[in-house]
Amino acid sequence: MDPVSAFIASFKIPIGRWGKAFFDFLTTNFEWFFNSIAHGLTWFLNGLIGLLLMVPAVVLAVLIAALAWWLQRSWKLALGVLVGLLFIINQNLWKETVETLVLVVASAAASMAIGVPIGIWAAHNERVWRVLQPILDLMQTMPTFVYLIPVLILFGLGLAPGLIVTIIFAAPAPIRLTYLGITTVPKSMLEAGSAFGATKRQLLWKVELPSALPTIMAGLTQCIMLCLSMVVIAALIGANGLGKPVVRALNSVNIPLGLEAGLAIVVLAIVLDRISRVRTGGVK
Repeated sequence: MDPVSAFIASFKIPIGRWGKAFFDFLTTNFEWFFNSIAHGLTWFLNGLIGLLLMVPAVVLAVLIAALAWWLQRSWKLALGVLVGLLFIINQNLWKETVETLVLVVASAAASMAIGVPIGIWAAHNERVWRVLQPILDLMQTMPTFVYLIPVLILFGLGLAPGLIVTIIFAAPAPIRLTYLGITTVPKSMLEAGSAFGATKRQLLWKVELPSALPTIMAGLTQCIMLCLSMVVIAALIGANGLGKPVVRALNSVNIPLGLEAGLAIVVLAIVLDRISRVRTGGVK
């Protein structure tokens, strides 16, 4: 190291020590709080997974295919969903798929429940958006593995930290796209609504949200894909699901297991993506 660099490094800012002291403070004084959240979420997720696993795999696959048809009115999509899920059953990865499905759906639902209201708030308050924008930039550029460290320290290993880290990772997408959808509503539509005497709440529910719905649903699709990618990484902190065989295959260089689990993840991603899309046409 050159002298100038060595001189600068000699006055190193102790960010690491400050961070450790902060997390030590949290775990020492609020361990009961974080443990309560972790136990509650683990109980909920395990209960939901157990309930779905009580249903015969083929029956549940048919029910999911029926849901796909009901949402999209496409028998081709329903057939494709059924074939994809039967492939997963054939690969003996159904239990892991159900665990991943529960984590993805729960984290995506929570991310949308958090992100959509915040996006609406930011769209109606420029000051809020100016504060949020650098935070969202930081969250979306931060390496995914960095999210695992604080969540692991506070919540330990298991399904609960996997859910929490996935929500944190995926939430910026619905915030940004909800903001984009609301702010791009044509002013003529808002002026027409106001001219007919609509209140701010009526404008939101009857003009802004219907107009922004395609963009918000694009946020849902992106949120689901982000949740699915993070759930796989969350297997490193004890979250079960399809990420577990992927990690096992990586550690043991087990090509067959890695290929099977990877294809199962791809099938699940396609199924969730197609089901969550906005239907714009009639019966297909």
